[in-house]
Amino acid sequence: MDLRQANIARLESERFDALVIGGGINGAVSAAALAGKGARVALIDRGDFAGVTSQESSNLAWGGIKYLETFDFALVRKLCLSRNHLIRNFPSTVQEIRFLTSVPPGFRHSRLKLYAGTWLYWLIGNGFTRIPRLLSRAGLGTAEPIIETDRVAGGFEYSDAYLFDNDSRFVFNFVRQAMDHGSVAANYVESLGGTRDASGDWSVAARDGRSGRALTIRARVLINAAGPYVDAHNRLTGQTTEHRHVLSKGVHLIVDRLTAERRVLAFFASDGRLFFVIPMGARTCIGTTDTRVDDPAAPVTDEDRDFILENINVRLRLARPLSRADIIAERWGVRPLAVRQTTGEGRDFLALSRKHAVDVNAPERHISIFGGKLTDCVNVGDEVGEHVRRCGVDLPYPRYRWYGEPPAATAAEFHHRARLMGLDALTAPSASEPLSRRYWRRYGMAAFDLLERIRENPAEAAVLIEGTEYTRGELKLTAHREMVVTLADFLRRRSKIALVARPETIGQSAGLLEAARILFGDAAEARIAEYFATTAGDRAAAPSSADPAADAPPNAPVAAQAGAGAV
Repeated sequence: MDLRQANIARLESERFDALVIGGGINGAVSAAALAGKGARVALIDRGDFAGVTSQESSNLAWGGIKYLETFDFALVRKLCLSRNHLIRNFPSTVQEIRFLTSVPPGFRHSRLKLYAGTWLYWLIGNGFTRIPRLLSRAGLGTAEPIIETDRVAGGFEYSDAYLFDNDSRFVFNFVRQAMDHGSVAANYVESLGGTRDASGDWSVAARDGRSGRALTIRARVLINAAGPYVDAHNRLTGQTTEHRHVLSKGVHLIVDRLTAERRVLAFFASDGRLFFVIPMGARTCIGTTDTRVDDPAAPVTDEDRDFILENINVRLRLARPLSRADIIAERWGVRPLAVRQTTGEGRDFLALSRKHAVDVNAPERHISIFGGKLTDCVNVGDEVGEHVRRCGVDLPYPRYRWYGEPPAATAAEFHHRARLMGLDALTAPSASEPLSRRYWRRYGMAAFDLLERIRENPAEAAVLIEGTEYTRGELKLTAHREMVVTLADFLRRRSKIALVARPETIGQSAGLLEAARILFGDAAEARIAEYFATTAGDRAAAPSSADPAADAPPNAPVAAQAGAGAV
């Protein structure tokens, strides 16, 4: 019996202090916080962990500089301190990065006013990052030649933070941490709603999405962390809340690397909001859109693609304009924005913030989490823990530090052992960083298991899927402890392979079948077929062939020819 099936069996046989619905960032930190503090926790998601919103972010952990414009200083202060806290506690994962921002002539705020805002931002954040820097138009062009300086009045540089790997990997590590502390978690298990029994416990009807099997889960407290589906699930459980969601669709496009510099380029898009060019290894992520939608599954459209391409083409000096044919992958999803039930629809949609709200129905022991962003995740976990305690659940270890990477001394011991066994000499020549650094960042304490595997058999350090940096040992570790059910779970969420490689490149990899056999055993070929059937459907819905430039050969932007600069 594999980990997922063992956990599903436990979901029915045990009674939990808390059941968390939704394995995105809010649900993951809720489960990790409660499990670390000693509660008996179950976590389910109707899809894969870190799916939907939590796999479609900008990969940034930022303090919300844009909220200075709406004078929401308290929120900016909170987010800046949360960003600082993440950098301190996840030093290999969440890292400071510079933002280089250009200002167009005639913009609604002058360059000097915006620069003054970056100093206020720096001070609100306790001066934790490098200081801002003012740049003339010429200075901006010197710092980043790819910027089209004919269209700018100048710019400035300031700091925020980003995720070295990807958002879904960061979220999954909280799920794994919750399991390490005794939580029972299962993906592809859908809640169909619940009622309270005579004892006051919640009895939740659920369904295994892979087998169709029905099951019942019992818990003292029910936590609705279903992201954009929070309102829909509250209707299933008869909950009336103070808050609700409005949905904003965000779209990012991934193309070949546009600049070798490891920094974020920030512009003001044609609608006046911030627009980013974000490093992603050998690729660049550009976006985002901000479109009001009602459907949590709203798809990316040609209008979305064209908005991003048009904005980037007029702001960068490229060998030729980017077209739909240059799109390697797309990220799109909805941001659930928390508003009060009484908020009118006439409010400026673009001014809504990403702050979270937690509604508690204490008599029925029900908690709903609205909104939020990755930067504020530790606060969400601690807040939910306090609400669960107030609902009558004893937390034996209320002060336990449930988040963060292992202690620095443990990291030093890992790297010392890796040096002694010559691990980094086994790193593939094309890799962007040494194996030891990557293993520690992705797997923490479990990276010691990888050392043992490689010590016994150096072939465990060999890359399996060409064009990626994932080794045979990593695949075996993933199969054992990361609850991968479909190939997309691995390619899109446990890793970012599907974000940086075209489907045809993945499909032609000589090591794909071996990788799938490690993950799925005898079902390997079926899982590969399932993945590419789904991918083909997605790409058919994205009519890049209708683009006039679709048949033109790829022509890398000038800066992409400059060389490496891996992220």
